[in-house]
Amino acid sequence: MNGASREALVAARERLDALTDSASVDAAKVAGELAAVTALLDREVSLRRVLTDPAQPGEAKAVLAGRLLGGQVGGETVDLVSGMVRARWSQSRDLVDAVEELANTADLTAAQRAGALDDVEDELFRFGRIVGANKELRSALTDKAATASAKSGLVRGLLGGRANPVTERLVARLVTAPRGRSLEAGLESLSKLAAARRDRMVAVVTSAVPLSDGQKQRLGAALATLYGRHMHLNLDVDPTVLGGIQVRVGDELIDGSVASRLGEAERRLAG
Repeated sequence: MNGASREALVAARERLDALTDSASVDAAKVAGELAAVTALLDREVSLRRVLTDPAQPGEAKAVLAGRLLGGQVGGETVDLVSGMVRARWSQSRDLVDAVEELANTADLTAAQRAGALDDVEDELFRFGRIVGANKELRSALTDKAATASAKSGLVRGLLGGRANPVTERLVARLVTAPRGRSLEAGLESLSKLAAARRDRMVAVVTSAVPLSDGQKQRLGAALATLYGRHMHLNLDVDPTVLGGIQVRVGDELIDGSVASRLGEAERRLAG
């Protein structure tokens, strides 16, 4: 997002955080209601254009949102959305993206309250690995001809009882309403959002053998020192790295594997 939309999103995040700081607010319920609003705005193009029309007074747009959503969702959600439509948005789609982000954040907040945020982060990562290794499963989850109920049923069969309910809800929403994203991009976005709940960065660590608890702690501390932020480690085992580890943080790759060093030696000999 750029310009006005970025500022509006920052303000919306702050309002959501202030709301969900209260233990009396059901964050999971707010998440479900915001997801329903996302679906409405994504489907009704003319509505979202009206709600983001810079020529219309912010208060008038807030009143319209309240009239449309009142009785359909809770008062907290109405207040959140009303505040969002009072703001200026660079593009109408940015409003939908922002409401969707808030829905996912509210669900992650529910997981954090339950002490399950780490589990959700790990489950999202593992699910992405499973999908990446199973072409038939990926095809079934991304099949445009399949109904939303069929896809959500497939997710329920895969994750129901095996993963945290928040993980199941996040994945189900992603596969039933990808909104133009690839499954991989959507899962990566969710992982980053989960990490942001604790102001942490995500490091994907690939090693030839599983790391010990001591190794994980030392690596996490070293990366936190290097990047100046808490670091969540997503751990993967791949015998092809031969030894050492590969660490990817965003677009940056720190490669200390034997395979990499052998490859570099071969390139030098060939050159």
